[in-house]
Amino acid sequence: MCGIAGLLDKNQNMTENLKVLSDMSKTLIRRGPDESGVYIDHNVALLHRRLVVIDKDNGKQPMICGHKNEKYVITYNGELYNTEELRNDLISKGYSFKGHSDTEVVLKTYIEYGSECPQKLNGIFAFAVYEVKRKRLFLCRDKVGVKPLFYSRFKDGIVFGSEIKALLASGKVNPIISEEGLYELFFLGPARTPGNGIFRNVFELKPGEYAFYENNSLKKVQYFRLTAYEHTDSPEQTIEKIRYLLTDAIEKQLVSDVPLCFFLSGGLDSSIIVQTASNYYKKNGGNSPVTYSVEYKDNMNYFQKSLYQPTADVDFINLMVRSADTTHNEVILDNVDLAQALYPSVEARDLPGYVDVDSSLLLFCEQIKKNYTVALSGECADELFGGYPWYHNEKILFDDNFPWSASQDIRRSILKKGVLTKGEEYVREKYLDTIKSTDKLKSDSRLSSRMREMYVLNYYWFMQCLLERKDRCSMYSGLEVRVPFCDYRIVEYAYNMPWEIKAYEGREKGIVRKAFEDILPKEIAWRKKSPYPKTHNPMYMKICTEKALDILKKKTPLVDLLNEEGIKNIMQHPEDISSPWYGQLMKAPQILAYIIELDYWFENYNINIE
Repeated sequence: MCGIAGLLDKNQNMTENLKVLSDMSKTLIRRGPDESGVYIDHNVALLHRRLVVIDKDNGKQPMICGHKNEKYVITYNGELYNTEELRNDLISKGYSFKGHSDTEVVLKTYIEYGSECPQKLNGIFAFAVYEVKRKRLFLCRDKVGVKPLFYSRFKDGIVFGSEIKALLASGKVNPIISEEGLYELFFLGPARTPGNGIFRNVFELKPGEYAFYENNSLKKVQYFRLTAYEHTDSPEQTIEKIRYLLTDAIEKQLVSDVPLCFFLSGGLDSSIIVQTASNYYKKNGGNSPVTYSVEYKDNMNYFQKSLYQPTADVDFINLMVRSADTTHNEVILDNVDLAQALYPSVEARDLPGYVDVDSSLLLFCEQIKKNYTVALSGECADELFGGYPWYHNEKILFDDNFPWSASQDIRRSILKKGVLTKGEEYVREKYLDTIKSTDKLKSDSRLSSRMREMYVLNYYWFMQCLLERKDRCSMYSGLEVRVPFCDYRIVEYAYNMPWEIKAYEGREKGIVRKAFEDILPKEIAWRKKSPYPKTHNPMYMKICTEKALDILKKKTPLVDLLNEEGIKNIMQHPEDISSPWYGQLMKAPQILAYIIELDYWFENYNINIE
């Protein structure tokens, strides 16, 4: 896994621009700490920072290949899971290979298939290919959006990169946000509208999108989208198909030339991955899996059951450690460190984010990276298989808004009267745009139709926020995290699965539970959904309160927007927050932490509002 960037400027000789190129490359050093590379051709530069995972000697980038009077150059970030199938296909067409890196396979797949290349790839990736003689740039992002790719257009050029910080370092993008950006931050954050980069004139390729840049024109194409078709498999066939698809995805993602480990929460999703890997290793003579879990200092002293978090994880983790015979490590986080890590979490995302849900993951990954370079994690099963309460509570399901942020009241309460007056209207527009994009069948019932809408909402919004979190917080320490549930084959199949099959026996993720109940302890297979662990220690609320009070004393553009009375009311009456700011975990301490991140972002990124 790596960091990529590039700059094309018709009016700039890149050999005279080496300082800027070096600055851009340095912004991505955390994504690729092992090697760096640059390709320059007149007014074009492609940059690469490498995290070595597969084929150290033959995977160096940018990679160049000549073919039929054209020279192709690739800078690539990702992992390809059907490398061998594609390599064999290309060999049959006359191609030869110097090594076994997936980079070389992606490049030659593009040479052979052009714009049809992305359809051939099964993996997580973002890459750019430059055709030197034709002077054409191809940009591409994976089908599900696991890997990021931002870009910005300017007069006579384009700049792109894995992270926004690379664009800012180019000098072609200024740290400016408009009113639209403020609406995104205050009324949708930590989520973002698909393709919106928050900064003015910064965009992101959407999941399943590619683009050609040629003759100062950018043409984008959606090559993968959620498409409705009739599900013809019986419940028994569906169980078998899910078992096959997920097992195949997990086993494909165990390939690595460097040490690999697993996240383990004791929940269904991570347990399936760990147990499947353990069974695979035993069958093929490998070592037992190494697993990691996260907990907070003194957390059990303050844990309280809720609709969203009904049980603590520790007993279930221990059960899985015994079942899968893992070598287990528990990372215990301190609440002071958790609050302090809010600041590097902003640097990781280049934006205010999921606050301590981010900072805890960032600290967790930092510890794992001391011994491992690659990990597997159970993200996205809930979005794809109906794991959240909003899939099962009919009132929430048919409530005509984003279910994870149903009310804008708490967001409105922290803003001064008369500020961002169209926030609710902005959110409504984004919601309706998403609903309208949902592909359906004429035969869909009212429930089936709404379930498709809910799937699309979760896929393009809630899931993308979590994938962004996982990518930035892990890559900040140079840790590659793979997400088997995001295999596009699983995504397609789950989208068209009837709800009565998906919610097998009336349970969240019921079909997945049934498919893997034979290899898991019963207590794990049918454990009630419990989210990523958060701190319950009142110390964290105290720290965030003190930091937020200090911010309110400042004279800054951010504080000019904030309603001091509303924020202090959150501090004094945290129990009055009936629905979270976002998702299942962002309540009073996290709202204050979001203000802390906003303040840090405005100050350290020198943000201007225009």
